[in-house]
Amino acid sequence: MDQSDILIIGAVVVLLAFSACFSAAETAFSQLNANRLRDLTESGRKGAACVKKLWENTDWLESTLLIGNTLSNIAAATLSAFLFFKYLHGAGTAISVIAMTILILIVGEISPKALAKENPEGIACATAPFLRVVRVILAPLHFVFAGWKRLLIGILGPKEEKGNAEEELITIVDEAEREGGLDSHESDLIRSAIEFNDLDVSDILTPRVDMIAVEKDMSMEEIDRLFTENGFSRLPVYEGSLDHIIGVLHEKDFHALMGKGEAGIQGALKKVVNTVPTAKISHLLRELQRRKTHIAVVVDEFGGTMGIVTMEDILEELVGDIWDEHDQVVQEFVPLEAGAYGVMGSADLDDFFDLFEVDPPQEEYDSSTVGGWVVEVLEEIPSEGACFVREGIHVTVTRTDQRKVLEIEARAAEEAAPEKGEEEKQQNR
Repeated sequence: MDQSDILIIGAVVVLLAFSACFSAAETAFSQLNANRLRDLTESGRKGAACVKKLWENTDWLESTLLIGNTLSNIAAATLSAFLFFKYLHGAGTAISVIAMTILILIVGEISPKALAKENPEGIACATAPFLRVVRVILAPLHFVFAGWKRLLIGILGPKEEKGNAEEELITIVDEAEREGGLDSHESDLIRSAIEFNDLDVSDILTPRVDMIAVEKDMSMEEIDRLFTENGFSRLPVYEGSLDHIIGVLHEKDFHALMGKGEAGIQGALKKVVNTVPTAKISHLLRELQRRKTHIAVVVDEFGGTMGIVTMEDILEELVGDIWDEHDQVVQEFVPLEAGAYGVMGSADLDDFFDLFEVDPPQEEYDSSTVGGWVVEVLEEIPSEGACFVREGIHVTVTRTDQRKVLEIEARAAEEAAPEKGEEEKQQNR
């Protein structure tokens, strides 16, 4: 073996080291994100500033890694083939291919990527200065490939729209929960926060028929009874009808008036905040905070009262149901025998469909509650005992008050759901 052969072996070793460096850097930089990069920069770690500059220019970084790794592997394979052929002749080429494939996989790919995955910040800082030098050397090739990329995009059309950021975040949360990084409570809270801005006021309002309100001229004894029986700390006050709400009465202010012997509540009323059903609850929350109040009245397009929304209603969309010592805990879905469920008419329709794994429903519905959905399907306010099959669910109405459906019994239907527009009704009067 002469001196030139030793130089070739040395060159192959160096090229494999380059390949390992590029592979490790590729994995390390792919593991970084804006938050980790900010923490790394603020720590003052050596090489962090260089990492930041490279990470912020992804086109240059990807091009440098791809070209550098490819050239290193090709050059190492070519030199080794020359050396093997020199000593082994015809068989040398095949042996060289096998040997270099194994070396490149182990030394140039698998090992460095495994190490970089365990310590991405450290590997990124260690390789960043080397990559900056290589980037300058490979700049002419980068411009050639960048031009080719622009040409392809021009021929094939614009790139596809990027994925929905909200869906990507939810996917990340799901993966973190599966891997044990988040427990179910934490992941539910994060999902609620992500989806919070999608909810409208109409999704969470207490409807007009369920409102407890005070008439302006009601006696102090009657108002005291309302507060005592319902356990609310605030009640809307109306004049004439619920369509004319003039303020909000706080229980503390009311009892202060009673202690002073006052005969009316006019002096204790707080200004009412009005909102519309299409308003986002995130915007309403900020408005309630700004106005320092806890209740908003929801008005329809004609100025009539649709219902009310409280600060507690909004917060429950983030953290789940909030029960205090005065609340009566109500289960909207109660398991019954034989796979059936007792379902409250006020239960959320989406939650109901999720319970029976109906996703998506066969048709669009205007209703947001189970009771409203039953009325929409039957096209009437049903009597107790009415039943039908829809979306693969057998539904039996078990309780009504002649104005709305209060409770149903639901189970998975044995037969397929009827086609759109068909209904199965049985009236047991």
